[in-house]
Amino acid sequence: MARAAGWYFGWNIVAAATVITLLTVGLRLGIGPLFLPMAQDLGFSRSQLSAIVAVGMLCYGLAMPLAGWLVARRSTRFVLLTGTALLLIATLWAVNTRTPLGLLLSFGVLMSVGAGFTSPIALTPIISRWFQRRRGMALFFLSTGSMAGIAVMTPVLGMALQHLSWQSTLLAFAGLFALVTVPTALRVLRDQAPEGGDAPLPGSSAQAVPAQAACAHYGIGQAMRTGTFAKIALGLFACGFSMNLLGTHGMPMLMDHGFDATTSAMGIGLIGLVAIPSTMLMGRLADRVPRRQLLALIYGVRGLGFFALLLAGNTWQLYGTSALGGIVWAGSIALSSAILADVFGVRLVGVLYGWAYLAHQVGAMISSWLGGWGYEHFGTHWLAFGLAGVFLLLASAVALALPQRQPGMAG
Repeated sequence: MARAAGWYFGWNIVAAATVITLLTVGLRLGIGPLFLPMAQDLGFSRSQLSAIVAVGMLCYGLAMPLAGWLVARRSTRFVLLTGTALLLIATLWAVNTRTPLGLLLSFGVLMSVGAGFTSPIALTPIISRWFQRRRGMALFFLSTGSMAGIAVMTPVLGMALQHLSWQSTLLAFAGLFALVTVPTALRVLRDQAPEGGDAPLPGSSAQAVPAQAACAHYGIGQAMRTGTFAKIALGLFACGFSMNLLGTHGMPMLMDHGFDATTSAMGIGLIGLVAIPSTMLMGRLADRVPRRQLLALIYGVRGLGFFALLLAGNTWQLYGTSALGGIVWAGSIALSSAILADVFGVRLVGVLYGWAYLAHQVGAMISSWLGGWGYEHFGTHWLAFGLAGVFLLLASAVALALPQRQPGMAG
């Protein structure tokens, strides 16, 4: 049984979800290396391709509440397999079109919906069911997957594009994605968790998990009208604005500042690389310290890091800034979903997280467009990247106003 003494099967689910997240987020936030090759090959301006990416980010966000609803109504397996099929169809379409409309519908809309169905939104409910006592740690592994997506996919895509066209690179990625996701969905993911999740077995000396969340009886509409939900959504807006700006326009910004393509890719990738061990440490802290304070720290230091990145003048300054920023780059999404589960319970976490994450993708959409438009009209990246820093500092202040998690709270 999953809760027999020894290895807890829930960690197999966490490992599988982390790998899927790595690939999904790597595709969405690792687009930086693909951006200029696609624009140059297709003859699109930065603004034009940025607009397509921006629409894609919005569609990615809009797909998430639907993914959360389908997970509750059908199953995690159904949603993941559907998303994989959509992503494969979209890739085949995208590499065979050369018109703005064709790329908008394939790469911008359909691929984004597919990625939304395989995103952490589809995986958060199953992990929340399997974990109560160590929910923060388990959800942080999804953040580790997100950061690994940036750390791995940005340099990997950059190296692949030195030998392959952007079309061949996308096709290879889609094939790898299907080879990982389909067997995982069929053989590893199980929606039915043991009663009590990872709570101690009867007779265990570990501390028991107490009563459920105070607002677990709320409906979706009632929960979405609370100040807690609004604060989480505002923070995720800043998170999406900043993370996607870096993923889409980070490499072009660094290259415009005089860094070569390899150094730029390594600088962006280093953020995700450092974030991998950092998220493991913060995952342990998430169940031991006030989550709102940890979330505020992450947003605040990340905001300062955006200003430092703009001011980096040589390779070592870039790598130093990336390494320091990577320490706090992950965790905001994991903490946000954990706080939602703490306050509103596991029953609603998938749908509520999906709607809150829509704010993340609205921020991502705006920054995708603003990054290209701002540079073309003003000749500087300070507009978009400076705003990202400001938004993150504001999110840090808002996070401190979130409700305090009670020790041992469960969903």
